Amino acid sequence: MISSPSSTPEESIPTSDRPKRAFYGRQAGRPLRPTARALLQTLLPKIAVELPTDMALDLGALFAPASSEPDRPVWLEIGFGAGEHLAWQAEYQPGAVFIGAEVFIQGMARMLRRVKDAGLQNVRLYRGDARDLLAALPQDSLAGAFILFPDPWPKKRHRKRRIVSRETLDALAGAMQDGAELRLATDHMDYAAWMLERMRVHPDFEWLARGPADWRNRPHDWPPTRYEAKALAQGRRSVYLRYRRRPRPS
Repeated sequence: MISSPSSTPEESIPTSDRPKRAFYGRQAGRPLRPTARALLQTLLPKIAVELPTDMALDLGALFAPASSEPDRPVWLEIGFGAGEHLAWQAEYQPGAVFIGAEVFIQGMARMLRRVKDAGLQNVRLYRGDARDLLAALPQDSLAGAFILFPDPWPKKRHRKRRIVSRETLDALAGAMQDGAELRLATDHMDYAAWMLERMRVHPDFEWLARGPADWRNRPHDWPPTRYEAKALAQGRRSVYLRYRRRPRPS
């Protein structure tokens, strides 16, 4: 825990009142610096996503201070890490709005610094289990979603912990608009095969690759992350998967 005179930053962050799920993975690391603690206590409450308990999340109200445009595309990143990809997308697509979900407190602090330094007005952050956020999203509300370099949980007995699962894909399919894009990435080849198999059998997603270059090369609007750089430094290649949400039956 991170000590402070009154309460920890974690205690001051809005959290969901929904039933707790089994969650695996780190939520905190080394003690935060005072500047990071200050951002968690001052900036995060202004842009935090608070989940309603008995209705769908009102995305219009969530982003109302950012723009008077009611129908801007909404993108979701599950597990944004240090936030470099999410912040880049928010700057690259100023006409869209972005929700980032992350539980790791150090990653949340880094993203808050990016929001502050770049003056990003089109970002909202959720610190909690992304599955709870997905359950609260309105149907047909997302223009796209990212799950980039998630924890591969390489041990066989831990594979059930992987975020790319039928449960997650079903929830994403419900929240995504027809034609919305889902982007996945990993440098772990066993997880890549896992992703491909689960996406192959899911009826609501179509793989956009037409040749090897489409999954070997990162698109121009897909910036690198520190996880990708670490993998390259260790001699591992990354896989970039793009899928389209199929149209719903009429």
